[in-house]
Amino acid sequence: MSALICGSMAYDTIMVFHDKFKHHILPEKVQILNVSFLVPAIRREFGGCAGNIAYNLQLLKEEPLIMATVGHDFEPYAQWLSQCGISARYIKVLDDHYTGQAYITTDVDDNQITAFHPGAMNFSHLNDVPAAPDISIGIVSPDGKQGMLQHAEQFAEQGIPFIFDPGQGMPMFNGEELLHFLELANYATFNDYESELVQQRTGLTLEQIAEKVDALIITLGGKGSKIYTQGTCIDIPAVTPKQVLDPTGCGDAYRAGLMYGLMNDYDWKVTGRIASLLGAIKIEHNGTQNHVFTMAEFKERYLEVFGSSF
Repeated sequence: MSALICGSMAYDTIMVFHDKFKHHILPEKVQILNVSFLVPAIRREFGGCAGNIAYNLQLLKEEPLIMATVGHDFEPYAQWLSQCGISARYIKVLDDHYTGQAYITTDVDDNQITAFHPGAMNFSHLNDVPAAPDISIGIVSPDGKQGMLQHAEQFAEQGIPFIFDPGQGMPMFNGEELLHFLELANYATFNDYESELVQQRTGLTLEQIAEKVDALIITLGGKGSKIYTQGTCIDIPAVTPKQVLDPTGCGDAYRAGLMYGLMNDYDWKVTGRIASLLGAIKIEHNGTQNHVFTMAEFKERYLEVFGSSF
């Protein structure tokens, strides 16, 4: 069986600022903000939420299917997907647009300032969720607004369970629209900031949101994550990375772990721990798609960290 991953594909230009933003951004002067950061380290990576989730799911030996709209400059990325053994059958190329472009500046505290040009992503609604019997699960991750709404409705119409993962796309939606997603989705996942925003916009508490889905997952960075399901809250510990090189894409890796656990019918305690470990492995490497491991190595590290197997 396979997983349909709806979301952005992008080139990430990642710059590292060897200081802390807070030393240069004065809170009392934000109304006249005009700052410049010297970034001696810069690199260009393959990214986008859909690409990152698919890459991590492929490492776990599942079959990810990316559904996205990309631009005329996509060929290098297409070659990378082919090299990784990831299908591009549901990726639509729009010749009059650029593939999404993210410009990310990270400081030594792992804070990030990002500028994102959506490009072809704005036309994600040109894709439809295929009626393919081999698709067992889906995810609606950050994408064009119309496309996210459309794909959530199509997953629900076809009876394909899916995760609602608005991520950086959260500001596009009002409370009514967020409630609509929650009525359609089987699972929802937010980071701590996004969880505060969705509560503010819907007027619901986390417990009330959790009642609308089979499971609500809240990631808390270095504090781990919480999974609300069936009236209980499961605490998932954070995995301490061997080294902290780059937080970019950690959340996408975590979500790939969630999909893997769901595809293999693991309970939430195990699923959350798989996701937590995958996020930590990503942090240990620069870029979002540069880490590699075998399943034997992954399971060995899981045993080492958690003292049990899956």
